[in-house]
Amino acid sequence: MNSNDDNLLQSPFGSRHLLRYPLPARAQQSLRAWDAADEYLLRWLHEQDLQACTPTLVLNDQFGALTCSLPCRPLWSQSDSWLAQHACQRNLQQLPDNGLEQPQLLDSLQWPTSPLQLVVIRLPKQLALLEHQLYCLRPLLAATTRVVAAGMVKHWPASAQQLFEQILGPSHTSLAWKKARLLHCTPQVSGSQGQGWPGQSPYPDHYQLPQPPLRLGNHANLFSRSGPDIGSRFFLQHLPRPDAGAEVIDLGCGNGILGLAMLQANPQLHMHFVDESHMAVASARDNLAHNLPAVTDAHWHVDDGLRSFADNSADLVVNNPPFHQQAVVGDHLARQMFRDAHRVLRPGGELWVVANRHLGYHLRLQTLFGNCTTVAGNSKFVILRAAKA
Repeated sequence: MNSNDDNLLQSPFGSRHLLRYPLPARAQQSLRAWDAADEYLLRWLHEQDLQACTPTLVLNDQFGALTCSLPCRPLWSQSDSWLAQHACQRNLQQLPDNGLEQPQLLDSLQWPTSPLQLVVIRLPKQLALLEHQLYCLRPLLAATTRVVAAGMVKHWPASAQQLFEQILGPSHTSLAWKKARLLHCTPQVSGSQGQGWPGQSPYPDHYQLPQPPLRLGNHANLFSRSGPDIGSRFFLQHLPRPDAGAEVIDLGCGNGILGLAMLQANPQLHMHFVDESHMAVASARDNLAHNLPAVTDAHWHVDDGLRSFADNSADLVVNNPPFHQQAVVGDHLARQMFRDAHRVLRPGGELWVVANRHLGYHLRLQTLFGNCTTVAGNSKFVILRAAKA
């Protein structure tokens, strides 16, 4: 291994061999598992002469660059993304045994129970997630806790500093370095363990869907929390109607809107809700309990697509695929979802997809399934159906 290895992160804490997950497609092989924001954070943290016994929480580590590098213990690393957690776990397994206690990986609904001395944050794409995290942090902070956040300038949320100052305390940003920036916050703790701080997290929040009549709740990291995104709104008008007893998968379920609408029309479906976001699956579970409490045959999967599903085990997959992974835009996740659906569907089973017209998914589905028909379309979206031979 040499310094020119694209997968070798070199920081003041040492060298780490890190991979993204899923592994980049050939056209994206130059993508690394870290960026300049990670490097800037690690450089600054090393300058602080951290002690090994520094209880530390890392939030939103993308692929483990921070979690795998920091020597602080105990160390918790929290993420809403199954993919990010899996990448972090795999990269931790590649490290030599240094005798340190292993970091504890938490999902976005789990928090440490003991006070923290250091909080390291990668600014998330969803500003609502940052807001929720800052509120949840407050009981874990002391006046001496150091809070530092980082992000790339081009992805820096416009209101990030304002949120830190409103929720935690005075904040300032650093000069940019390699197009990355740091934010430093001094918690203004009033009372024991943050008691007396005003306000609380507004998440999950809710909206009412008139047709079908559903009250839908959304945890902080969900896309389009004030109402269904326009793709899902269009899909709701043209959902398939499988027979009772069919095995149906809502792949990339978000708050569960598509699967819930299908269950409302036919409660006898065997419905699986699948997403790589812990908050998405938690939202879908809560929404089923609130709207359709009599439905008990529902299953929940936080996973990378359909990797845990057996071949030829489903009759129908409905999918509103994402077109980005964190800050990277592309169709690699959608293509993996299509391949997973083809493997998991029984012969004669169908994949229904809603997507922007310009993405050209009909060509990929035609190649993969050998057929693809258009169910409905408008000026922006198209609903496609492909059947497994």
